[in-house]
Amino acid sequence: MTTEVASLAINTREKFQQLRQSLDKAVIGQQALIEQMLVALLCDGHVLLEGPPGLAKTRTIAMMGELLEGSFHRIQFTPDLLPGDVTGSEIFNSATSAFEFRQGPVFSNLVLADEINRAPAKVQSALLEAMAERQVTIAGKTYPLPEFFMVLATQNPIEQEGTYPLPEAQLDRFLFHLKVDYPQFAEEKAILKLVRGEQLAQLDRTEEQQAEHLTAADLHQARREVLNVYLADSLEDYLVSLVMATRDPQAFDPSLNGLLVYGASPRATIALDRAARAHAWLNGQDFVAPENIQAVANSVLRHRIGISYAAEAAGMDAEQVLNKILAFVAVP
Repeated sequence: MTTEVASLAINTREKFQQLRQSLDKAVIGQQALIEQMLVALLCDGHVLLEGPPGLAKTRTIAMMGELLEGSFHRIQFTPDLLPGDVTGSEIFNSATSAFEFRQGPVFSNLVLADEINRAPAKVQSALLEAMAERQVTIAGKTYPLPEFFMVLATQNPIEQEGTYPLPEAQLDRFLFHLKVDYPQFAEEKAILKLVRGEQLAQLDRTEEQQAEHLTAADLHQARREVLNVYLADSLEDYLVSLVMATRDPQAFDPSLNGLLVYGASPRATIALDRAARAHAWLNGQDFVAPENIQAVANSVLRHRIGISYAAEAAGMDAEQVLNKILAFVAVP
């Protein structure tokens, strides 16, 4: 690596670290969540965040939207939402006596699909083509989405009333499924102080100095650097073995037999490879270590596997099954 290229890489990484620090200050107690969202941004992948209401899921995404160069749009998913409210629709123009396509909110760089599982399946599926193909088809015509396009969706736990489970095909389009948990005692006190300060600043009509926006060129350069992070052949074998273990778990240990009804697709292998590289890059490494793969494995795989009734009867969830797989697959 030449001195000029090395300097450019350092500058790009520094900008991401500044973005990370700004988000850490604005959202208390969610450092792990912020790190994985930045990893997804580096991977050009979509993210599904799950947790009870009030845990700053929407706030985290909105803050990221403010710190990134580009358009940001929030879509509130409700039971009466229609697919056209997401993708857009054709409107009759009386002046030209013709139908014209009017873009919906999905035509943005960063799309917040808030409480995505509060809307029925036909609305959820409106995002499927957009997420998978980066395009929208209306009345037989295809419209491309922006080059930088990322869906950040929030959902409430499916056990809550008024929720619709996402179909497996759509879940597989998300790079990460992140679980958001309650803050600790000290973090909860820090949240009180932060919110009081924000409310006082709003009343005083003062504005804090915003961090410099991360530009599209910065993001493009960072993604190029991520793809060039070194991954040894032995670790590539380890990565593939983790995914294979979700399809044939008993081959790795008899105790895993019967815990899964289906495993992760090749899309999971691709996602795990890129996410591990991004995690390494974000933490200042120029090579992937086993710890980087393990750090993102659950987020990549938890929504891509099917837990059997036997596992549920034994009180096991996807997290516990994946932890068992991580324990049994040999690390090189």
